[in-house]
Amino acid sequence: MPAIYDRELAPTGLRLTQYSLLATLRKEGNDGGVAVSDLAAAMDMDRTTLTRNLRPLLHQGLLELGADPLDARVRRALITTKGQAAFVDAMPYWRTAQDIVNRTLGEGNVGALHDWLDRGTPAFRAEPLEA
Repeated sequence: MPAIYDRELAPTGLRLTQYSLLATLRKEGNDGGVAVSDLAAAMDMDRTTLTRNLRPLLHQGLLELGADPLDARVRRALITTKGQAAFVDAMPYWRTAQDIVNRTLGEGNVGALHDWLDRGTPAFRAEPLEA
């Protein structure tokens, strides 16, 4: 299924993971960004994978990394104005992909799949996240 989203998002220059990162930063980081470790947990990624996925967004100016004002050892990711605009511009393309998935699988099945993944994914983590 990710290929459907990547195909539909292609005109925006974003891949599904990048779009999801921007969405998470918009949701979680309105007050000064998100600690990279917290972003990794929210995205269910290890820090190495997250860093690899952040790199293109940094180079495009869609997000910034900076030190936490209270603890310089903590890096925080913050979506930029350009990143906000890129996310908004990509929304119709993501919606088209979502509509394709919903039509193909049925909306009820998509919802059930998400529920099943939410329940099952924690069993495959190297270190379970706190509930």
